[in-house]
Amino acid sequence: MNQKKSVRRRGRAATIHEVARHAGVSPMTVSRVVNGNSNVRPATRDLVMRAVRELNYTPNPAARQLAAAPGMRIALIFTNPSTAYLSELVVGALRGASRAAVQLVVEAWDPSDVEAERTAARALARSVAGVILPPPLGESEAVVSELAEAGVPTVAIASGRSRDEISCVRIDDYRASHEMTAYLLSLGHRRIGFIQGDPNQTASGRRLEGYRSALDAAGIAFDPKLVEQGYFTYRSGLEAAERLLARRYAPTAIFASNDDMAAAAVSVAHRRGLDVPRDLSVVGFDDSSAATTVWPELTTIRQPIASMADSAIDTLLRGIRRGDRETRLVVDHVVAHELVRRDSVAPPAQARKKR
Repeated sequence: MNQKKSVRRRGRAATIHEVARHAGVSPMTVSRVVNGNSNVRPATRDLVMRAVRELNYTPNPAARQLAAAPGMRIALIFTNPSTAYLSELVVGALRGASRAAVQLVVEAWDPSDVEAERTAARALARSVAGVILPPPLGESEAVVSELAEAGVPTVAIASGRSRDEISCVRIDDYRASHEMTAYLLSLGHRRIGFIQGDPNQTASGRRLEGYRSALDAAGIAFDPKLVEQGYFTYRSGLEAAERLLARRYAPTAIFASNDDMAAAAVSVAHRRGLDVPRDLSVVGFDDSSAATTVWPELTTIRQPIASMADSAIDTLLRGIRRGDRETRLVVDHVVAHELVRRDSVAPPAQARKKR
């Protein structure tokens, strides 16, 4: 769903996005029609022109020139440690940038120095038309405040919450985590280990909350000994899974907050002579490439990372075309997730015996 935090002012001219919604087509299709591109089906052209007339839409030459400028640059800034996650993100952003004929600039930043982040954000604001911030940069007060003050359209991807200053494209992490935990419970698992993500990211907290709420709904007391800290890295997943499986009463299932850590849990299980899923079920989050490069392939929550990055490009272009900060929309776009069932999950041994 999209939640818009500002509304169209009375008397303001219609935008290309409003025409697109009215006609049921993409903004790019509207742009092709109004610019006389012949590569549009006649029926679609008629729909668009009808919407143009009904909304009294007049293309803004300055905005059109800006949106079509081959030198327009959009930046994707990252510090994310997961290679699988980053590759999905870049693929989606490149797809959106190519479709919009804009230049995508990809930069890695060091998240350890707040002042360096401020300085870098200040410099970036002078050289690009828009910015995409994946976690954890989308929650950096230093970076967000600098870009917002400079009036640069910015979109945070996969944040655990919406923001007032910038737009967001995200899933409902709480609901997705609740759904995955409930699925494990439905199979008979009662001791479900949980590997948290980076504590500096709000999505990590929301996933833990979803896990706890599903346990509570099933009447199962939360056991803090079944929760271990991870940092969204494979190495942290190895260490967390080792601690969980070394317990006297080890879990029958492990829910890791991303696929990298879940893949690490599978590796630890194999090293300990445990069969996945007969002896231990393992599930992840994201449905990145890591989910299908391990054996068995992971049951996971599909967060459409590439599509979210693509959508972030569209959101940025809408903000750039508006130009005037006073009329800019801050959008909270919550996209659908999906529980993807693969071979890493089975009922626990005790439940199988009862059957």
